[in-house]
Amino acid sequence: MADVTHPELTKPVFEHHPDGFGISNPRPRLSWKFLASAEPTRGWTQAAYEVEILRHGDQEAQTFLVDSEESVLVPWPAAALRSRQQASVRVRCWGQSPDEHGTVRRNPEPTSWSPVASLEVALLEQSDWTASMITSSRRLGPEAPLQPLRFRRQFEIPSSVVTSSARARLYITALGVFEAFLNGERLGDECMAPGWTSYNHRLTYRCLDVTPHLRHHGNNVIAVEVAEGWYATKLGFNGGTRFLYGGKDIAVMAQLEITSGARSWTLTTDDNWACAVSAIQSSELYDGEVYDAREDHSLWTTAAQDADKMGTRWLRVKTLPQVPGRKLLTTSSPPVRVIESRQVQAIHKTPAGKTIVDFGQNLAGKVVVKSVTLAAGERLVLRHAEVLEHGELCTRPLKDAKCEDVIIGSGEEICNWTPKFTFHGFRYVQVDGWPGSEDELRSALSASVMHSDMQRRGYFSCSNEWVNKLHTNVVWSMRGNFLSVPTDCPQRDERLGWTGDIQIFCPTASYLYDTVGFLENWLEDLSSEQLEQGNNGVPPFVSPEVPLLTWPRRKPQAVWHDVTVLTPWDLHRFSSDKVLLERQFQSMRAWLEQGVDRGEDGLWNFYLWQLGDWLDPNAPPQNPALALTDKVLVADAYLVHTTEVFAQVCALLGKAELATKYRAEASTLKRLFQDKYLTPSGNIMSNTQTAIALALQFGLYRGPAQRRTASRALSKLVRTAFFHVSTGFAGTPAVLPALAGPARQPQLAYRMLLEKACPSWLYPVTMGATTTWERWDSMLPDGSVNPGRMTSFNHYALGAAADWLHGCVGGLAPLGAGWRVALVRPVPGGNLTHAEARFDGPYGLLRCAWRVTASPAAASSAAAGEAARFEMELEVPPNSSAKVILPCDWITDPGDEAEEAFTLVGSGVHHFACDFVAGEWPPKALPPPNMPYSPEMDMVAE
Repeated sequence: MADVTHPELTKPVFEHHPDGFGISNPRPRLSWKFLASAEPTRGWTQAAYEVEILRHGDQEAQTFLVDSEESVLVPWPAAALRSRQQASVRVRCWGQSPDEHGTVRRNPEPTSWSPVASLEVALLEQSDWTASMITSSRRLGPEAPLQPLRFRRQFEIPSSVVTSSARARLYITALGVFEAFLNGERLGDECMAPGWTSYNHRLTYRCLDVTPHLRHHGNNVIAVEVAEGWYATKLGFNGGTRFLYGGKDIAVMAQLEITSGARSWTLTTDDNWACAVSAIQSSELYDGEVYDAREDHSLWTTAAQDADKMGTRWLRVKTLPQVPGRKLLTTSSPPVRVIESRQVQAIHKTPAGKTIVDFGQNLAGKVVVKSVTLAAGERLVLRHAEVLEHGELCTRPLKDAKCEDVIIGSGEEICNWTPKFTFHGFRYVQVDGWPGSEDELRSALSASVMHSDMQRRGYFSCSNEWVNKLHTNVVWSMRGNFLSVPTDCPQRDERLGWTGDIQIFCPTASYLYDTVGFLENWLEDLSSEQLEQGNNGVPPFVSPEVPLLTWPRRKPQAVWHDVTVLTPWDLHRFSSDKVLLERQFQSMRAWLEQGVDRGEDGLWNFYLWQLGDWLDPNAPPQNPALALTDKVLVADAYLVHTTEVFAQVCALLGKAELATKYRAEASTLKRLFQDKYLTPSGNIMSNTQTAIALALQFGLYRGPAQRRTASRALSKLVRTAFFHVSTGFAGTPAVLPALAGPARQPQLAYRMLLEKACPSWLYPVTMGATTTWERWDSMLPDGSVNPGRMTSFNHYALGAAADWLHGCVGGLAPLGAGWRVALVRPVPGGNLTHAEARFDGPYGLLRCAWRVTASPAAASSAAAGEAARFEMELEVPPNSSAKVILPCDWITDPGDEAEEAFTLVGSGVHHFACDFVAGEWPPKALPPPNMPYSPEMDMVAE
């Protein structure tokens, strides 16, 4: 047998947890990836693996040899772990690969051991907690907004646990958001801890290693500063709602445990702690933070011998009762952190004489002031906004949010100040009260980019820089809206977990970043709120639920509430996690069996209010629900699709009877849809881009003849619209895939993509956008902001089209769950000469790079269009495979149901080439008779 080059293994990971520290699963599943060597062996797959587990305190490790090809979410092979228990894990594998004759043989030697991964279990039982939730014994500060509070406790460590091997852990949570300190040092780098959950159902806590910060002799001080965060602040638009979760006290619960061998000592929050008001006068999500330097006393976090030296009157605390039924747990959702810092790009003086700082990028985060000295009582005001309008800071899109941070001076220098308990969506900051020069301002300010610290794993680039900028904008909008929960926008008085937005964006998001831990955490809140008694299986519009004043509370809604089924399914496609589907199964089934408001035929109630194709560009600015596409048609198309997906979920989970039931129900609903909306020849009621695209994508047409009719109709609509987009939330993710896929007109898809006039994907790019807009025309060509009251410049929903860039232009999509088998089907077209997609998935790096050049030999035989030479390099990670379909193997007839020719390849680097004809470029518009042809109709983004 030929020599085999083994891949290297990455460090194992546990569940979807970011680092394995403070995990709440006593039997965490393991995953590892493979790193291809410089000369990889083609077709290498895993035949067996060996796991070595060393529990801390044990003398010998346990090893477990398993004959299996699985390397993603494999079962924990040992006995369950206990609360606080630590372990070290490493893995090695035996592979199999084809020999020189093509016979697959098992390799006699294993890979090298992976790097060692450490894990530590959190507190698994409620009985592990002895701490109490504490708050001030009396009201400190105003009734609303609540002034942040400071808590502290001085202590000495007993000599019995003072050893060189002692370890210290702090388990901590809050009703609000917190920062913790030990002996004056901040603990960790998380922002807005412990994040936002549906507090009456779940409260998350953090597990922190504080060993390095302890003083083994003498006084120690643990201190915690807590603000209202999402727990008590005003949430929601039209004035919002305060104290949504019932409590009017911000509070903290902490448990410090020091262990040394068999000995341990615990300090908990109880009535021996002290409390005082913070120097932060107020800190709200929407309105911002006010900091008074005159009231700040740095000694409060240290072991001061005399409380008077801290300049604050410290009061006793009281304990709060536990909330019945509320879970206390850790999650796999990564913490919110400052991910990067951006410097000032420009400073402008407005026509009104205001000073505006431009950071060059619309982002979610906060400003850092490196140094400033203000006279006592003097105020420095930072007002944040996403855009300028006619040279001035435009705050109208913020609606009722002030988005304003204030520093009140003390006469002494203030260094490295930044708001602690809020964030803003902004590119521009108006600075009022700056005491120095413009050059000093430029060097003193920076912007911190904040979001949940997910691992980036998907990339895309191509020869067209306009498209590259569009993709970059989509990434930035995701970053701005994945902060603890998946929000709609990071700037105005919303920032809520809208279900419809994430439902359509989830495939795009899950390619760009590893979202599984983040979104499974959010889905737990969604299902908890959906399954509360009296909700009849209907989830909220936003989760965690916030009252939407003037909106119906629990009105069943297609597209939005289909998130219960479609988003867990999308996460499974990207992770192969069946446990996630099991956990969400009751939520999925409740939506279809109880939540959907059906008419007598089983389709949606014809008279039910629906959002439909929300934000169709043809709708008036003040009524974005007035789309061209019939709302119930959109709902019924989604119902067929969602039912089909749920049938697949049932089959995957071994629920055979339910799978049969829902397959039959989906078949019946599809027939009813066809009878209701389709003519025998294939014309559809509500002849719009959205209606046809959804019907094509969801396979709702009867046979080849109807699909040909649909293809022609969609082509006509696109051409008569001069290649402008005419879709909203529902149609946007479907129109490009429908054109390039079942309609077999990829050049029309490229033409739409490359259109620059409004409405189009590239119009915001021409206007200088650095994120995806909520509306196609959030800013008008003259530089004024859309007159609609609801206008955001950082919404990821319409960026869902990037999924087409990844899967169709770049050519990478999951075929098997978890990307065990990838579909590689790049569709070159338009004026693009090359593209590359990379996805560092569960099995390792998958990369597809293609290039198109002229092919004179093929051109002579081309019947239409210009022939080209297509060349592609494909890298497939070990233990996975790819189904490759080249452009020369495409089916071009939308009615052809035959399978396209394909090649199945295993791991390694592969090269492909073929001649192909892309078709007419650029496609021609269809102007009305009274509009003469103009060359501008054919202009595209180069």
